[in-house]
Amino acid sequence: MAEPIAQSGETDFDAIILGAGAAGLMCAALAGQRGKRVLLVDHAPEPGRKILISGGGRCNFTNIHTAPDRYLSENPHFARSALSRYTAQDFLALVERHGIAWHEKTLGQLFCDGSARQIVAMLVDECARGAVDLRCDASIGEVSHADGLFRIALREGSFRAPALVIATGGPSIPKMGATGFAYDLARQFGLKVVQPRPALVPLKLPPGEALFRELSGVSTPVIARCGEGRFSEAALFTHRGLSGPAILQVSSYWHRGEDVGIDFVPDRESGWLLAAKRARPRAALRRVLEDALPGRLAEALSQRLAVEGDLGSQSDKALAAAEQRLRDWRFTPDGSEGFAKAEVTAGGIDTRGLSSKTMEAVKVPGLYAIGEAVDVTGWLGGYNFQWAWASGFAAAQAL
Repeated sequence: MAEPIAQSGETDFDAIILGAGAAGLMCAALAGQRGKRVLLVDHAPEPGRKILISGGGRCNFTNIHTAPDRYLSENPHFARSALSRYTAQDFLALVERHGIAWHEKTLGQLFCDGSARQIVAMLVDECARGAVDLRCDASIGEVSHADGLFRIALREGSFRAPALVIATGGPSIPKMGATGFAYDLARQFGLKVVQPRPALVPLKLPPGEALFRELSGVSTPVIARCGEGRFSEAALFTHRGLSGPAILQVSSYWHRGEDVGIDFVPDRESGWLLAAKRARPRAALRRVLEDALPGRLAEALSQRLAVEGDLGSQSDKALAAAEQRLRDWRFTPDGSEGFAKAEVTAGGIDTRGLSSKTMEAVKVPGLYAIGEAVDVTGWLGGYNFQWAWASGFAAAQAL
């Protein structure tokens, strides 16, 4: 069959990728290096803007403990195929080929020794190796599909290709230019969208928890629980509520109306308060808590527990109840800090309409969706970048 004749002013590519973030850059570079003619478009003035601010400017670019069970999705097995075919070790090998020094922090998190700009420069260099046509500061007009070709309108003209990749992310961190454009585009082509919500985000507490607002700035190791999420990391009290790694992690599992449970004494053995009663019968609860917690937090918790007098004057039952509450202190957030403070977006393009092997839409041949745009959300600590690399790789192999 003869190829359709381009209309006046149209430029042909093999693939058009919308979004020059982590997933889009990866997909474009790999597809270009496979010999595909690729147009990569972004509305931002430079590529990889969210990469640049990640990890405190050092980019937590992957996690060596990446596994499918560390991702949330309404289609929980979707990420398995892509993650198995492009691993953390694969991306690390790319980083090392570019001579980028790195180090491992806690819990398998890998960071650049230098700057996140090294990761962006690496990806842009890989795109250049694949002769990718990268256009930033581009205002995307109409996107259409007819005769097996996708067309996009930019200021400088119209472009068309048999493949279109949605890699524009989600609405988290709107000050970086993030929008829900990916969802609008998906719906335009008949794809469903799982309700987007902020993830890896601080949680707000209602006025009834005002006592804890006086603890702004206090941080302590905890175990935080919500739904199927259970994380042993630090929690931080803020003037609005709760933050810190443990809270950011469980926020991805939290839905409005649900409780978050906090174990304030994760390193204490069961029955430790009764043991303290026998060892220090004249000590007040606050003094015993100060051995396990920051002073201001110990004072606030002891006030809430309302254990009056020294430990020796308390019944074993009362102390057991106090310990149980310390191990499962319940907070009911009245919201989160929203997309403005969310590191990523949960929800997104419904993966049940996509191929887990190629990221292609089942009912729209040639249409792909990758990265944060889809309903796959990783834990804190490099997991979302690894999903960007893996999903970008999967689509690139199919283009």
